[in-house]
Amino acid sequence: MFKEVKLFFKEYPAKETATLSTPILILHGLFGSSKNWVSVSDFLSHYSKVYSLDLRNHGDSPHSSEHSLSAMAEDIKEFLEDHGLTKVILLGHSMGGLVAMTFALRYPEKVGDLIIQDIAPRDYEFKYEGELAVLRTDLSKFKNRQEIDSATSQFVPNPFIRNFLLMNLDRTESGEYRWKLNVDAISRSKNMFQSEFSGTDKQYSGKVLFIIGGDSEYFYTSDKIVSLEYFPNAKFETIPGGDHYIHFTKAEEFRKILTSFMDSIVSGSEK
Repeated sequence: MFKEVKLFFKEYPAKETATLSTPILILHGLFGSSKNWVSVSDFLSHYSKVYSLDLRNHGDSPHSSEHSLSAMAEDIKEFLEDHGLTKVILLGHSMGGLVAMTFALRYPEKVGDLIIQDIAPRDYEFKYEGELAVLRTDLSKFKNRQEIDSATSQFVPNPFIRNFLLMNLDRTESGEYRWKLNVDAISRSKNMFQSEFSGTDKQYSGKVLFIIGGDSEYFYTSDKIVSLEYFPNAKFETIPGGDHYIHFTKAEEFRKILTSFMDSIVSGSEK
């Protein structure tokens, strides 16, 4: 049995305009952190208090040899207990979306509403060898981020993805760079996206919104069928031309969809 870890988080107090008492938890994707969700967190704080978490082995959260959806779902349960939260609204992207769905199926009474960005409740092949090569780069000889960016372009040619990965850089007191991620644990956990959903007959019957990138390779039309098996009240919104990172690359469209969904929660809570 794995041991839960105490997750690092950033808290965004509810704005004066907020009308919901249920707090919002944001769960980032693989190789990400709460740093990627500052603008969305601030936006959602107009509705309620927001906690943006660093999942285990990411950001400023503790490292662990165990890296699985099951372990991360239990970390979320412990976070709720530590902060006296009986129920939350969950927003999860990619790996964080899989964690959010796992948690909702295990502990449906703890989830008020669910927002899943560009991922489906199914197995995914671990295809991140280029990203792992970047994150295994020896940083001792580099003087600045530009040098690291240039050196790692051979592994990940896409500058957007490279910049996303380089957000995991940290500087030590001696001025040297280091990676915050637990690269070894993540690289040993290439089956983390498999088998968590297959065979389960559990369902979460609350409101669920899937926000999908129209050009993304992570969510296909057929994924709606399997999603409805686990989440029968799910709705689907697709952003045309959107990729896997629509909260950033299609921020305006993403925010409009979020606004509509959050407003529906507000109006429902008033009935």
